[in-house]
Amino acid sequence: MGPMVLKFGGTSVEDAAAMRRLVGIVRDRIPQRPVVVVSALRGVTDALLQAVRLASGGEAGAGLEQLDPQLERHLHISAELLEGKQREAVERVVEVARGEIRDLLRIVKGHPGTRLPLQDELVAYGERLSAAVTAVILRSEGIAGRMVDARGCIVTTDEHTQAVPIPTLTRERTRAELLPLVAEGYVPVLGGFIASAENGATTTLGRGGSDYSAAMVGAALEAAEIQIWTDVTGFLTADPRVVPDARPLARLSYAEAAELAFFGAKVLHPKTIQPAVETNVPVRICNSRQPEMPGTLIDSRAELSDGGVKAIAHKPGITLVQVTSTRMLGAYGFLRALFEIFEKHRTGVDIVTTSEVSVSLSVDDTRRLPAILEDLRQLGSVRVSHDNAIICVVGEGIENIPGVAARVFGTVSDINVVLISQGASSINLTFVVSEDEVTSAVARLHAAFFSGL
Repeated sequence: MGPMVLKFGGTSVEDAAAMRRLVGIVRDRIPQRPVVVVSALRGVTDALLQAVRLASGGEAGAGLEQLDPQLERHLHISAELLEGKQREAVERVVEVARGEIRDLLRIVKGHPGTRLPLQDELVAYGERLSAAVTAVILRSEGIAGRMVDARGCIVTTDEHTQAVPIPTLTRERTRAELLPLVAEGYVPVLGGFIASAENGATTTLGRGGSDYSAAMVGAALEAAEIQIWTDVTGFLTADPRVVPDARPLARLSYAEAAELAFFGAKVLHPKTIQPAVETNVPVRICNSRQPEMPGTLIDSRAELSDGGVKAIAHKPGITLVQVTSTRMLGAYGFLRALFEIFEKHRTGVDIVTTSEVSVSLSVDDTRRLPAILEDLRQLGSVRVSHDNAIICVVGEGIENIPGVAARVFGTVSDINVVLISQGASSINLTFVVSEDEVTSAVARLHAAFFSGL
């Protein structure tokens, strides 16, 4: 049985009270040989990104000034929880980090072309400081915490801000770095989200990448379980901000969790499931503020639910793109040419539907949309619709349960549905409505499928 990987999100390390809870959770799992992965303190990554933006605009001093309160938070935590040399050690780490950040911001100011690679270097300080403070706090409580630089474990491509992990190298280096420490009784503490390219340059995995880091570490170590500690009690039947009476889910299959995460559930980074699936490592979502709660267990077992539906997810901010061309009729390669355009501009697609002469698809990342549309117009006429939302109804075997689709669309019969997708997956029914109507639609669907349970 491998060790247990415990990942703590930004709200689970944000202050002294959160750190006390973290210590208790880790202590309770010492027999399972824990490996800890931490996010930056909540708000620190945003402040670091803002510092980079200010520096690239010529205001390096202002960038550091607005970052200072976030750096001070680490000192406030240490002042409340640590004494003597341990407290002094944290103070030194923060002071060194402040000086290095100041120097890097000055480089960004003087050489704007360095912004992307140095942004990764700068943003990494959030997780590095969090890991350093966490390790010292664990030691102060009699737990053998040992900070490990995650850049020596997670190896990626050199695409800054959105690097792609290299699985083989990541597995080799993670095992080489961590297994000897675990065998000696240490509790390794790594920052999530950060990694390094093969040439040693610091890279990052994109926002939310700490979950992904934990999953890759868990997969590499063949962990007994990957536990994601956050501020909610696992997956719920819907977003509680839309459905206040949404209820927690005890278990989901890998496929169900992946669909819910991809289509809007904020509990888990969408990429987290992939490494776990490949190694069949269970993932559990837990609430660090209620550690006694069991959370949601995600594994390979597929269980049908009453009525077929496990949960309802939604994702606002969706843009629909429709490409129409008679050249599609009986033609080879049209779809390939279309998707090569999205690949060229490094933009993912959520949903795709096709007819004989048109393709409709949805995107939530519109940063490169003008260039994408320009290229798409070489294939045919293009129509764009903004301010839409995806609704995804999820449950194992949903496509084989008669009446689910009728019940879904009967419930929202007075709401205009602009795109429907079913069949690509046996566990979801996905459709698109106007963003103005998504809250009403989700609330009504939840009432229709869960009010009697």
